[in-house]
Amino acid sequence: MLDSGGEWFIIEWQWVEVGRVGFGNKNFMLIGEYRHILDLKKRIAVPATFRRTVGRKVVITRGLDTCLFVYPVKQWEKMVEKLSRLSMGQADTRGFNRFMLAGAVESAVDSMGRILIPDFLKEFAGLKTKVVVAGISDRIEIWDEERWREHVAKIEKQADVLAEKLGEIGVF
Repeated sequence: MLDSGGEWFIIEWQWVEVGRVGFGNKNFMLIGEYRHILDLKKRIAVPATFRRTVGRKVVITRGLDTCLFVYPVKQWEKMVEKLSRLSMGQADTRGFNRFMLAGAVESAVDSMGRILIPDFLKEFAGLKTKVVVAGISDRIEIWDEERWREHVAKIEKQADVLAEKLGEIGVF
């Protein structure tokens, strides 16, 4: 018998759904950009590719850059845990906790896969009829379509600079 000198490796793989990547419910990633309509009753359909991941209940809150953040309940609990570890002695921390937590509401995902957007969150994000639902790793962001276009155009112009900054800290 000849020894080839090569090494053997065990390779693991798994089929994944579009819009959902990871192993089991422990790690997942919501990805993709979808156009939807905010109906007259202020409901938005969660993209079908996200529904299994987010479950039957989500938490909606004010997001950064004037959008809404939508978290699956388990991810929201992780976010709340991180926020609770921050020092209450700092005004910035108290302010950010108020921003995220006081503006949060639970919303059931109905049988048609829709969530209800409360008036105060609709106004905060400036949502009109046409919206963008974007998967951003552990959360969904909901944007007014026009604001999304403006934001993406701005980010696309800065992509090289952002990549360099991330490279400086070892992320990219």
